[in-house]
Amino acid sequence: MTFDFRAELLDRHIRLWLEEDIGTGDVTTLATVPPDRRSVGIIHAKEAGVIAGVPVAERVFHIVDPSLKFSAKVRDGDPVEKGAVIAEVAGSARSLLIGERLALNLLQRMSGIATGTRQFVAALGGLPVRLVDTRKTTPGHRMLEKYAVRVGGGHNHRFGLYDAVLIKDNHIKAAGGVKAAVTAARANVPHTMKIEVEVERFDQLEEALEACADIIMLDNMKPDMMTEAVRRIKSAAPHVTVEASGSVTLESVKRIAETGVDVISVGRLTHSVPHLDISLDLDEKKEETRR
Repeated sequence: MTFDFRAELLDRHIRLWLEEDIGTGDVTTLATVPPDRRSVGIIHAKEAGVIAGVPVAERVFHIVDPSLKFSAKVRDGDPVEKGAVIAEVAGSARSLLIGERLALNLLQRMSGIATGTRQFVAALGGLPVRLVDTRKTTPGHRMLEKYAVRVGGGHNHRFGLYDAVLIKDNHIKAAGGVKAAVTAARANVPHTMKIEVEVERFDQLEEALEACADIIMLDNMKPDMMTEAVRRIKSAAPHVTVEASGSVTLESVKRIAETGVDVISVGRLTHSVPHLDISLDLDEKKEETRR
């Protein structure tokens, strides 16, 4: 998996997060660890999962101290078992301890998302449907969390409010109906931008079709209702992409895919997935062999 974010953007975020954590200085480390003490930090998984964020952890340590030597033992997207070594970091013990928490927080969060996404992909059982995330991400971490979804085998929905039209229930209420909202959007956005609209009922679905929406999202529909909605859409407009959304779980995702939708969006991929338990331990024995 290619980590393709702009280095300067990632580094700017990391410096802000380090500033939040370090403040005026790591008083514990500075008070207890000699400045010339060198060590090796072993980053290892405390449970099985899919790893994501290794290049991010490396950037954290590099920004803390460019002299630290980071050696990755796995790549993003690799499944690991409990106890697997993810990376080793060698150099100043002070620098290792100062960068440890931010590096682990990001690695744990991203690996948790990749692991959860991989579980959803597996639950689909190979059905021809695209699993995507949502904008329900941690503020300031969206690029990393959406990257982790891709590492886990999922895909990204729109990145922000600026790159796609998605007309939801409150837009529909404010605009005066589905058809009015889609028509207004068509008149005000470039012809190159697709228009997606969320529907909850068949009357809204008919309005969306009449207004020639490019993508129709079936929100919180029961599987039987969703199956009928897909039939109506594909019969009237085969080119329209059909998305399912709303309270999708590991237990329900395959049944939803079987209705014939093209895309399933899952908010829980980023908003409530548990972190993967990952730790860093100083290995003094390994450091002794380097002296």
